[in-house]
Amino acid sequence: MPQTLIIGAGQAGLSAAAELRKRKYEGSITLLGDEPAAPYQRPPLSKAYLSGETPLDRLWLKPQAWYEKADVDVRTGVRVSALDRSASEVITADGDRLAYDHLVLATGGQARRIPIPGADLPGVFVLRNLAEADGFSDALQTAQRLVIIGAGYIGLEVAASARKRGVDVTVLEAADRPMARTASALLSGWFGAIHRGYGVDLRVSTPVSGIIGQTHATGVELADGEHVQADLVLVAAGLTPSTQLAEAAGLAVQDGILVDNQARTEDERIYAVGDVARFDLARYGRSVRLESVQNAIDQAKAAAASICGQPTVYDPIPWFWSDQYELKLQIAGLIEGADQMVRRGDPEEGKFALFHLKEGRLIACEAVNSGPEYMAAQRMIAQGVTPDPERLRDTGVAMRDFLS
Repeated sequence: MPQTLIIGAGQAGLSAAAELRKRKYEGSITLLGDEPAAPYQRPPLSKAYLSGETPLDRLWLKPQAWYEKADVDVRTGVRVSALDRSASEVITADGDRLAYDHLVLATGGQARRIPIPGADLPGVFVLRNLAEADGFSDALQTAQRLVIIGAGYIGLEVAASARKRGVDVTVLEAADRPMARTASALLSGWFGAIHRGYGVDLRVSTPVSGIIGQTHATGVELADGEHVQADLVLVAAGLTPSTQLAEAAGLAVQDGILVDNQARTEDERIYAVGDVARFDLARYGRSVRLESVQNAIDQAKAAAASICGQPTVYDPIPWFWSDQYELKLQIAGLIEGADQMVRRGDPEEGKFALFHLKEGRLIACEAVNSGPEYMAAQRMIAQGVTPDPERLRDTGVAMRDFLS
């Protein structure tokens, strides 16, 4: 009987297991996770879970009964130390050797640490997994002042959640605007104003030189020498993909494990999916590593299809979302390379969409509380639509009118 091992019990790993069973895979499936918890959702950790709106029992991706019914062997608290490709085996930290016919690497990544003095002091947190979220949430209960280093999605989501809990928040960003890596200048500036309106001290173009304190973090030192006081410090500096196993096993790695359009590595028995995988996105003509739930799910499905001998080409339209205060931000496509932006709706009303075109063709959309525009944009990008900018700007023209 064939054996598929999946390293990583997050959204991508679980999705691969579920898709294998959906496609009638008859072999054994073993899901190995290094955390003690069963597979759970990560996005709420910085949002609804942190603010207390979502309880722990709503984080689980599947009920325990599903694993039994699907005959998926989930092993939590198992750390894999090496891959033996010549023997087609995985070696755990306890010395166990597990054989595979196919191996799926869904190892995700770790919160990026920044190499500055004081980064390892008690009271300095990162937020990537459930244990980190619980520790940070507990500390936040008695904190009055929180400093967040980094104004990406996680940093701003935590800022919003902390403000809901009545904590004073300062966000420090080295770039000249928040969400600089993922959002347009107009959108990031608008979100910056929103956070300041909720009382967040958001500072851009503000590099950090160190975290101060003797036995516990008491503040942050800026590059210009200023000290910002804090009871807690959260480092929200992005994600480092967990490629160590693949690299040590001789697989190609370049800020992610390199895979083809079926999620296969150069070893046809080994796949990589989700946050850890880097692949060529044909419709945008570039190599990408996508950190999003939808990519984790869909790329895992592509890997499962290939394992089942039913290969499909994976060329997605990337999409991302972020919840901050009462605002839902949804982004479809990639903005880089756009030469025109069309605004639909009024930012002053808190409901608008920004459409990004390249040589007349829609390549991306940023939507704030604008679900219909976002949904239509996904289909328009897939269809290669070249919309009339004036009609696109006109809210009196229904979005469905742009679809064929």
